[in-house]
Order: sequence, then C-alpha cells, then structure tokens
Amino acid sequence: MVLPVIILILTLTAMIAAAVEIHRELHHFCVTEYTVSGPHLAGLADDATLVFLSDLHNCTYGQENEDLLRAVREAGPDLILIGGDMLVGKRNADFQPALDLVKQLPEIAPVFYALGNHEERMKDDPDQYGNAYERFKSDAAASGIRFLEDETASADCKGLKTSISGLELPVRTYRKFRKSAVTPDVIAECLGQQPDPSEGSFSILLAHNPAYMDAYLGWGADLILSGHLHGGLVRIPGLGGIVTPQGFLFPKYSGEMTREGDRNVIVSRGLGTHTLNIRLFNMPELVVIRLKKAL
Repeated sequence: MVLPVIILILTLTAMIAAAVEIHRELHHFCVTEYTVSGPHLAGLADDATLVFLSDLHNCTYGQENEDLLRAVREAGPDLILIGGDMLVGKRNADFQPALDLVKQLPEIAPVFYALGNHEERMKDDPDQYGNAYERFKSDAAASGIRFLEDETASADCKGLKTSISGLELPVRTYRKFRKSAVTPDVIAECLGQQPDPSEGSFSILLAHNPAYMDAYLGWGADLILSGHLHGGLVRIPGLGGIVTPQGFLFPKYSGEMTREGDRNVIVSRGLGTHTLNIRLFNMPELVVIRLKKAL
C-alpha cells in the first residue's frame, strides 16, 4: 500500500507544479537576445539592434502593455519588426489591445509589420470579419507603421543598407494536417527576385510560418524571422517544441536561433496564446537581435 500512495503523492505534486508553472508562463514574458554577425553586416557603422515581436494575440503585460513597451524601449532598437498575429482573427474579437500597443512603437524606432494568418484571414474574408482588418491597418499605419504585404521596404540601420520583406502566403498554407507545395519559386512570385548579395545590402525576410523554411532559405535572405508555433506549446529540453498549430509533431524550427550556412533563422516563441491556452517550459518572449560587424 505504501508504494501506490507514494506514486499518487508524487503524481499529484507533479501535476500541481506543472499547473503553477503554466499559470506563471501565461502571465509573464522574458527577453531573449541573439547575436548575428558576419560579412553581410560589413556596412554597419556601429553595432545595431533589432526588436522582433510576434504572436501577441491581444495579450497584455501590465496596464496597457506598459511592461512590454518598457522592455522594447530598454532594448534600444534601431528597427522594430513585427511577424504577425498581434491580434486575434475571430469574428467580433476586439483588436484594440494589439492596436494600442503597436501604435506606440513608432515613437521608439521605425516599425515594419508583416501579416500572420490571423491578419490574413480577416483581410481575405470581409463577409466574416467586415472591415476589421482595414480599420486596424489604417489606424496602425497612421501612427507610422509600414505594413509589408508581399512587399519589400528599404531602411538604414546604423549605416547598413537593409531590405525588409514581408511574405504573405495564402491562408490555405496554414491548413491543419497538411503542408502546401511552397518552393523558392513561390516565394519569388510573392516577393519578386531573390536578394542580390552583390548590392551589399542586408536582407531580412519576415515569414510568419516556419513550416516552409526550406523555401525561405532557398529564396535567399540573410536573416529569416518567423513565429506562429507559439514555441510548440510544451518544450522539451534538447528536443524543442512538441506540436505545431497544423498538427505536426516536433518541428525542426520552433523557438530558437539556427545557423544555416551563411544565413540565420530565428523563430520566436511568441508573446501570447490563442486556441490552446497553454505553455510549459516555454516562456513567452520578446526577441532582441544584436547585429555586430564581427564577433
């Protein structure tokens, strides 16, 4: 009788501890810093900083997101990049928390916003969502945010000529339990020709869904930023995230920085949750990227 009792006590203790940790992670975020260096950054006059936000899903940290805004300011960004899903694409959902946050970001640094699947579904289905996306975009753009909807913009980052591309794959590429045929040629159809290294610029691709990373790498950006997976919900040390929103297990890229040849891939664990309101060993994160000419 003693052993079953001990097992029961240990099981209950583990369940309580997991519940406490899940609650903590749903109400706090961390700042994750990565360093990117290499010859493609030779044009930098000095070290530079990028801040990357993704998958907020209307979540708030502190009153009116003051805690998150403070963290962005303290990072001292030269550019702020948004990877999509800042709001919730659900009928009659209030996008005001996301809008109130992003409208304050241009006061800190230039902001470039690529769409996630939630913004895309609102944009593509006015019968379901009315003009909600257009109202959100209009108010955000009025504050100085540059939206990149299959577009590329240029920016100066500490003297470095920088191109920032926002990829908008069709909503069908997010369907459950299947992957679409996305190739570098498909990316080129959306964004145009591949970045030209001979131009001496640093190219950044904002591509929300990392499921198609091989295509993004084939297209050729120096730095690829994605989100969407919410870190895989539960993370296992050494293995990474467990599951993607499309239902695939143990994705290769789920919430880390990976070096692929001379390119860098960063996938944010995101700042919020949506359908499955759970995180375990998977703290929400604000991503800060330090650009250095050489290590």
